[in-house]
Amino acid sequence: MDKKTKLLLEKGESLPIMESFYTIQGEGFHKGTASYFIRTGGCDVGCHWCDVKESWDENEHPIIPVKELVKKSLEFSDCVIVTGGEPLMWNMNPLTKELKKFNKKTHIETSGAHPLTGDWDWVCLSPKKAKLPIEDAYNYADELKIIIYNNHDFTFAEEQAKKVNKNAILYLQPEWGKREKMMPLMVEFVKKNPKWKLSLQTHKYLNIP
Repeated sequence: MDKKTKLLLEKGESLPIMESFYTIQGEGFHKGTASYFIRTGGCDVGCHWCDVKESWDENEHPIIPVKELVKKSLEFSDCVIVTGGEPLMWNMNPLTKELKKFNKKTHIETSGAHPLTGDWDWVCLSPKKAKLPIEDAYNYADELKIIIYNNHDFTFAEEQAKKVNKNAILYLQPEWGKREKMMPLMVEFVKKNPKWKLSLQTHKYLNIP
């Protein structure tokens, strides 16, 4: 990587991008909403059940100028969702500043393992055991989404719920490969603990990105 590209990356004026696409948000509070997704490359959390492991190595993905990313989004929905990978490995200030110029609604999906950068209308915090959120992450979460892979994840969910701000909406979401085993347990858990809601990866049922 040349010095100029490295500097642009450090400033957040360019980002490693695995993919960008227009689809329907399939998860959480905004499920069913037409959204333009920007998936950054690079992740240092490394969940063993991750369904986009190809995003982990930032060196495998092209580095694209922020203005080019935003230009591509303009013909689509007002909602732009930045995900990864772990997008907060990068400086998100230039990207959200540019999106806001065009009145885009900015959403981010993050593990919270890195400090927040960017101006966001909605933050989905999805903590991971492998690398827990920094303390400040719990304060800015609009929704808390815990992936349920095994029985211990229910305990983890309750631990995380105690840390998050009182306005955050609480979601449990089954890990896709374990959904048939865990969903009955999740239904019973939510019935006993109605502060939680169920989130499903509806886009996978619909067979869309």
